[in-house]
Amino acid sequence: MPERAMDRISDAPPDPPARLFDLAGRVALVTGSSRGLGWAIARALAAAGAQVVLNGRDAAAVAACESALRGWGLSAQAAPFDVTDAEAATEAVRAIAARHGRLDILVSNAGGGVRKPVLDQTDADFRAVVESHLAAGFRLAREAARVMVPAGYGRILFISSINAFIARPTMPGYAAAKAGLNGLVRALAVELAPSGVTVNAIAPGYFLTAGNEALRRSDPAFQARIAARTPAGRWGHPDELGAAALYLCSAAASYTTGTVLTVDGAMTAAI
Repeated sequence: MPERAMDRISDAPPDPPARLFDLAGRVALVTGSSRGLGWAIARALAAAGAQVVLNGRDAAAVAACESALRGWGLSAQAAPFDVTDAEAATEAVRAIAARHGRLDILVSNAGGGVRKPVLDQTDADFRAVVESHLAAGFRLAREAARVMVPAGYGRILFISSINAFIARPTMPGYAAAKAGLNGLVRALAVELAPSGVTVNAIAPGYFLTAGNEALRRSDPAFQARIAARTPAGRWGHPDELGAAALYLCSAAASYTTGTVLTVDGAMTAAI
């Protein structure tokens, strides 16, 4: 049987990396992007040329991030809403698609946590965490897929956690929700791959963010312990996660789907 052209390594010059990672003309919704890792991801996608729709519950914080991106000459739009509000989240996705005529990228990053000993956690505590990470993520992905599938193109990226693999005490809902996201990635990837839509997740380790600054200041030993436990010998910088997200949201990742990329300085690889 003759070899098909697509089965061979092309004799044509390779695309320059800048083209592979160019998101010009793409529209990306990044939830929970007014701070922390979500903000780092939004910055990376905007720097690559995407029109980034910023999200968070605090409208003023979202507006400030929009202003910052625009001030740097990048494209941004504010869309404050609570991802756990099913009606608001569904309407937000529809509004983005109506305004831009497309939605190419969804980064589902928003979510909350409850830290209590398991004997003190209520059913409501557990449900709230699972709703904000897993159920809300599924809902957003479903609504985004309604736009992406007819277009024949899409990138869906969930922000999972190494806590799906290794756990800390007092966070059962968080660990369960993140493990559920990893399963959701595989299920959606298998179903959406024929439509040109990829579905992946990133499992971050410990990163220096404003969200954990109070904890690090109140317990310096904790920060030192995590750094010592990590073979890289330090906590990650948010921009290092932004770069990983850019890859999974770009044309470079066209054949990468159904995977969970761990970005943790080798913490989960160490004994």
